[in-house]
Amino acid sequence: MPTPSPGYSITARLEAPASPHTTAGLTSAISAAGGALTALDVVESRADRVVVDVTCDAVDANHAAALEKALGEVEGVVVRKVSDRTFLLHLGGKLEVVPKVPLKHRDDLSRAYTPGVARVCQAIAENPADARRLTIKRNTVAVVTDGSAVLGLGNIGPAAALPVMEGKAALFKQFAGVDAWPVCLDTQDTDAIVEIVRAIAPVYGGVNLEDIAAPRCFEIERRLREALDIPVFHDDQHGTAIVVLAALANALRVVGKRIEDVRIVVSGVGAAGHAVIRLLAAQGAGEIVACGRNGAVHSGQTGLETYRAWIAENTNPRGETGSLAEVLAGADVFIGVSGPGLLTGADIATMADRAIVFALANPDPEVDPVAAGEHAAVVATGRSDYPNQINNVLAFPGFFRGMLDAGAHEITDAVMLAAADAIADTVAADELNPTYIVPSVFDAAVAPAVAAAVRQAVEAHA
Repeated sequence: MPTPSPGYSITARLEAPASPHTTAGLTSAISAAGGALTALDVVESRADRVVVDVTCDAVDANHAAALEKALGEVEGVVVRKVSDRTFLLHLGGKLEVVPKVPLKHRDDLSRAYTPGVARVCQAIAENPADARRLTIKRNTVAVVTDGSAVLGLGNIGPAAALPVMEGKAALFKQFAGVDAWPVCLDTQDTDAIVEIVRAIAPVYGGVNLEDIAAPRCFEIERRLREALDIPVFHDDQHGTAIVVLAALANALRVVGKRIEDVRIVVSGVGAAGHAVIRLLAAQGAGEIVACGRNGAVHSGQTGLETYRAWIAENTNPRGETGSLAEVLAGADVFIGVSGPGLLTGADIATMADRAIVFALANPDPEVDPVAAGEHAAVVATGRSDYPNQINNVLAFPGFFRGMLDAGAHEITDAVMLAAADAIADTVAADELNPTYIVPSVFDAAVAPAVAAAVRQAVEAHA
């Protein structure tokens, strides 16, 4: 059974007998139902009855309902209310705007607003570059989505995408001090998205495209890069590629192989897969074979759209055909950015000795991590309940911190490679092992290291 997660945490307010056996009964009920008890607090006590809050983690929403039912079946217990702690965290949203300057009296108002602000406006009108110095532009990123490819949920629209974009903005602030703001657009028309972002760009120092479906995301990113003088970053592409390369660099160190010598099979040729392949190629990867729904992508195929055609022409030098499982045989590295349950442990067993498996589909990976671990030397996923979580939070906060500080105008392969190296190098050589190839997202050293590497790369190529 999957591991209970704080993402499905509930707090049940219960009325129960004031008996020494009550706590044991509640604990046993949660354990028997497969939950993980995290807290039990008495909030009200009388001679014969107590009111307690029981907090526990579940596997999913159905399991949470089963835990509630199990608690209600404990003798003498009455369930008053059950709260989903994830929903409670989102009540009222996760962001707010806080002034950076004092506004306590008339003098403050005269400088922050009228009449003093007019002189600042005039200065920017005369020299538009001063907007970076005199406004929020130098530290602000637009997190832009059309809601067409949100997490593993699909095309759920802009309103439903807002909690994810809020969370993204909160991570920017928490890990790198970047002020990001959700921009959820009620259109999935490419021309409209490009024009809207172009029109609002004067406010921002960078654009983070998020959860926009392929292949539309490629054109949107390309056109915005051409139209704007600020960096345009597609996290599903660039963020994923940076962290995957960082993790792979350390995994290769663990197994004693070089990227130039290994054979890599990538499952998924959408936004993430395309970017991962391009960055691996830029790093000098020896041989890459990409697989889509119909198996290996190769140069003999016709009618491919532009980005898949690039993959066909620049990978699979031996022209291999066949299914994912077939081309995986003998491979040193598997990187999955596709969908759940595509492979079995037996498929992983056909890989080369000391194989590396990155099964990154979320929440359900391409192969069961436990089954993969029986045959591969290093296994990583996108989940927080297994070792080696490959998480974009390792990249985008520090990446944008560095880009904003450097006043960068565009994102290059050199900058992304520098960010990947910085993430990999955060794990010291004596810390590396098969279950620790990437730092924790809470490692305070990561974002500053990435920011510094990005600044240096931008300045070196200015």
